[in-house]
Amino acid sequence: MNLDDFSDLIERPDGGVRRDAEERRERFLVPPGALGRLDELGEWLSTAQQAAPVRPVEQPRVVLFAGDHGIAGLDVSGRAASTAHELVRATLDGSTPLAVLARRFSVPVRIVDAGLDCDPELLPEAVVRTRVRRGSGRIDVEDALTAEEAEAAVRLGIAVADEEADSGTDLVVLGDLSVGGTTAAATLIAALCGTDASVVTGRGGAGIDDLAWMRKCAAIRDALRRARPVLGDQLALLATVGGADLAAMTGFLLQCAVRRLPVVLDGVVGAAAALVGQRAAFRAPDWWLAGQLSGEPAQSKALDRMALNPLLDHGVIVGEGCGALLALPFVQAAAALAAELPEREPEPAEDGTDDEKDGKDEPTD
Repeated sequence: MNLDDFSDLIERPDGGVRRDAEERRERFLVPPGALGRLDELGEWLSTAQQAAPVRPVEQPRVVLFAGDHGIAGLDVSGRAASTAHELVRATLDGSTPLAVLARRFSVPVRIVDAGLDCDPELLPEAVVRTRVRRGSGRIDVEDALTAEEAEAAVRLGIAVADEEADSGTDLVVLGDLSVGGTTAAATLIAALCGTDASVVTGRGGAGIDDLAWMRKCAAIRDALRRARPVLGDQLALLATVGGADLAAMTGFLLQCAVRRLPVVLDGVVGAAAALVGQRAAFRAPDWWLAGQLSGEPAQSKALDRMALNPLLDHGVIVGEGCGALLALPFVQAAAALAAELPEREPEPAEDGTDDEKDGKDEPTD
């Protein structure tokens, strides 16, 4: 597999449809610019759907890729290593912020086990049947995945994207359920942006103290040394310092772009997968939105590199797709306004001569 092949498969959204959407917007009774980013979003949705006026977003879905990272064993996370399955179980039980919001917004949630480090019996078969391997390697001293596992994870993401597109999903909210995932994500972003470890090291969704932050920074520094020799090969990079969940998310994002399925990104893990995807196919980010600013410095670096401007900045750092899901009503509102706002009546054509209108002579000077 060569991820660069996606560059030939992904097309930019239709520029003609965007022009049609812009011209339609200029005819609205509401003045241009009065709706701020809602106008921009409505036009983006039109181009993604290849439809003007835009269609409502009626079948969104949350897709969460789950995995454990061996690097969490160095106490670089606010959660204990190999406990991502607890996040999965809490989400399935409806007790996480993401689950509460999904229930409130009536959005179905799909969880894909790419690399959880737990006994399969702890979770439903529908979740664990997709697992590529049990946990990812400790990236500061060993590869996260073998080459074969990295390819299998990417193919898993591709298959999930195809299933969503074929089932009628019209917008995906993408998130992750991982422990140690922000460390791997920051390593990928630092490697692709040519940045030092200290610039990208954040405190994660669960929060860490200063000592844990220093351990995390050192782990990213050591992982970066292993990443730089394989920067020219995206699949090898994911195998070296990524993980099963990150590789699956990369395949998912690229295939969503192929299938013209819009995606709202959540935090730094999704941003890292997206940045790897952009390196493979530079047109792919045209099909993605940044849902929120998570506070992770690596996420900001990645979004800036992809020229993606987050929709929300509300201080939500819990991860798990929560912030991106909060952006969904904003996207749906943009679609509704672009589709339903009334347009001005066209100017009536003038009949008769210049000095005769409505049956009356116009006064002359």
